Amino acid sequence: MAVTANWFTEWFNAPYYHQLYFERDETEAAAFIDRLVTYLKPSAGCRMLDVACGKGRHSRFLAEKGFDVTGIDISPDSITYALSHEQDNLHFFVHDMRLPFYINYFQYVFNFFTSFGYFRTEREHYDAIRTMAQSLEPGGVLVLDYLNVHYAEDHLVHKEEKQQGAVTYFITKWFDETHFYKKIVIEDEALEEPLEFTEKVAKFSLGDFNDMFAFHHLQVEEVFGDYFLGPYDIKKSPRLIMIARKQSHTAIAPSPL
Repeated sequence: MAVTANWFTEWFNAPYYHQLYFERDETEAAAFIDRLVTYLKPSAGCRMLDVACGKGRHSRFLAEKGFDVTGIDISPDSITYALSHEQDNLHFFVHDMRLPFYINYFQYVFNFFTSFGYFRTEREHYDAIRTMAQSLEPGGVLVLDYLNVHYAEDHLVHKEEKQQGAVTYFITKWFDETHFYKKIVIEDEALEEPLEFTEKVAKFSLGDFNDMFAFHHLQVEEVFGDYFLGPYDIKKSPRLIMIARKQSHTAIAPSPL
């Protein structure tokens, strides 16, 4: 099945996307932020960037702890919603993560909930890592939260159906050697005909991230396997949560691709 190269620009801007993934109890997300902050021990008021922030739920949790938080996302509708929560220490912008954003400015950069791996080419993925790396000041920390490929392969639910009010989501999942795919068919009484979207996420391993990080002077310091910050196990962990630090040598090299 063909997948549109920039499928994410349409799907992430659709109200059904947020209903499917984010209209839920936010206790788990808040608890994860609490654990992460306890582990990282960021200084009071330090500057943080939430890359692909969506409607800004993680950004809001961080701002509530007193940090100066900026969220960026490619979806105008998501940022319009996020801006309704903007305050002195919480800022939002429509921005494509493949393009530079504030150089050597933030102490922490976050990329949560597998908000990576969507792009058509390897160069674009390197560009996104470049944006995160460049945004960090030397010594700053990147936290990138991704799916664990090996666990996802072993635990893939190929077909499921979800009902939310008058809306029904029919979800089909599969994978090949390089990507995971998820087709979502949406039936809603308010629609003349069903909508269909197909997600495509790259199968990046810890080794792949190490290569991309190293090229942009990021060194992995810790890897966790779940939102409780348990140890990473290549077969048993549902998540691949990497903590990487920007090295002091920060000359930006051209893309290798």
